[in-house]
Amino acid sequence: MIHRAGRLISVASFVVWLLLNAVALFVFGGWAACTTIACSTLLFALLLYFFRNPNRTTKVGSPRQVVAPVDGKVIVSQAVFQREYLNDSCYQISIFMSPLNVHVTRYPISGKVIYSKYHSGKYLVAWHPKSAEKNERTTVAIELRDGQQLLYKQIAGALARRIVNYAEVGDSVQVGADSGFIKFGSRLDILLPLDAEIKVRLGQEVRGGETHIAELKRKS
Repeated sequence: MIHRAGRLISVASFVVWLLLNAVALFVFGGWAACTTIACSTLLFALLLYFFRNPNRTTKVGSPRQVVAPVDGKVIVSQAVFQREYLNDSCYQISIFMSPLNVHVTRYPISGKVIYSKYHSGKYLVAWHPKSAEKNERTTVAIELRDGQQLLYKQIAGALARRIVNYAEVGDSVQVGADSGFIKFGSRLDILLPLDAEIKVRLGQEVRGGETHIAELKRKS
């Protein structure tokens, strides 16, 4: 299944693929046509692979379980001070996505969207420490029924030039549901309360909508 963020470019690429191969067949022929068809088909297949949107079954045992919003590798797991919106100390988990990972962003928890903002910026490599503050990014905060809040950032990388964010303030959202897409190599930061029980370690590979990355403490 192709993600909705990639449907237009997929259709346009298919038209280009058809025209290019028709010209190769009827104008050049022979080995030139075979080479053109093989190369263009490989590139088109890679494009479809990048925009894939596999079905995921999200299972949580409680409304305080946090799941990975994206596929990738955990590259940061530490306490930080978050200046945007939360303006408080919290725990950060950062997940790096290579161009081969699924790039769908999914809601990490159920709740209500209370903040959603786009920031223009640079395109430093996604693992750069300053990318979370300097790169193009979106920031989304979700509030649970008991008042607890968490925040996540979609961050563009050196190749990513387009962030798609569907979260709007006031939306009631479901854990594991589609919340956006980041095109071509990127990173996602999730900011949790300091007392959250972290379930992942540095270097661990996670799957969006499936891997439990944290458990929020019950608010007294």
